[in-house]
Amino acid sequence: MKARERKREALIAKYADKRKALKEAGDYEALQKLPKNASPVRQHNRCKLTGRPKGYMRQFGISRVLFREMANQGLIPGVKKASW
Repeated sequence: MKARERKREALIAKYADKRKALKEAGDYEALQKLPKNASPVRQHNRCKLTGRPKGYMRQFGISRVLFREMANQGLIPGVKKASW
């Protein structure tokens, strides 16, 4: 799944300029003919280490499960367990 996501990222980057030009021109028929995976909407955020698609934390780029493990081990600077 991680490889598939990287492939999508490459397609999005490849067709970005063409997609922008077609949108400005209002040529929606030509937009439809572009590959489906060239659309940025199809991209999904995934954990950089495990590839988990759900529970993704944008600020750190990892999933909530991995974030908790790393935070408890002290591997993320400036993060500590809250207690009050």
